[in-house]
Amino acid sequence: MKTLFIEAKYNNPIALSKGLAGRLEGNIGLVSSIQFLDSLPSIKDSLTKKQINPKIKKVIIAGQILGCNAENAAKIKDSVDFFLYIGDGSFHPLAVALETKKPVYKYNPLNNQLTKIEQKDIENYERRKKAAMLKFLSSDVIGILVSKKKGQYYNIKKLTNLEKKYPKKKFYIFIADTIDYSQMENFPFIQAWVNTACPRIEEDIKIINIKEIS
Repeated sequence: MKTLFIEAKYNNPIALSKGLAGRLEGNIGLVSSIQFLDSLPSIKDSLTKKQINPKIKKVIIAGQILGCNAENAAKIKDSVDFFLYIGDGSFHPLAVALETKKPVYKYNPLNNQLTKIEQKDIENYERRKKAAMLKFLSSDVIGILVSKKKGQYYNIKKLTNLEKKYPKKKFYIFIADTIDYSQMENFPFIQAWVNTACPRIEEDIKIINIKEIS
């Protein structure tokens, strides 16, 4: 079956009010998800107008980010003081905060709110990661999730390295197109899980990513 990917773009104009822009100061890195990506040039133009906020020194468009990939933001992190994410939710901007270690503001054009990724959000994420790692290290029977989706598939031949690195552990490989978390309950003998697909799956279940143990 062929797959057709269609970009869902947000068509309404986006602009930060003078009041909201007044809360920003310094060099800004602009990032967004695909839905709001086309709005970044106009937002940059509006923010660089001195009458909006003279405290804004420079605005750099980093571009699109994914929940599992914030490389575009990382490329310019040394040139900015903070990032401004255009979009809704915290999934994508949290990825920027984790990758760049920079402050990240979120502007939601759907409700016209400007908020910030809090340190407690980052700390909660890091605690979950630590708990998943401890569970993996203390477990003897490990399940490895492999997705067949394009862009997420992991070469299972590489998994032999895990058996060499952790010879006392028994590994089982589970391959699926769509990973259904509820089905994992059908394998109670699995003591810990390893994810080879989208690395942000770990936010939904207690699981360790392959790159952290390979």
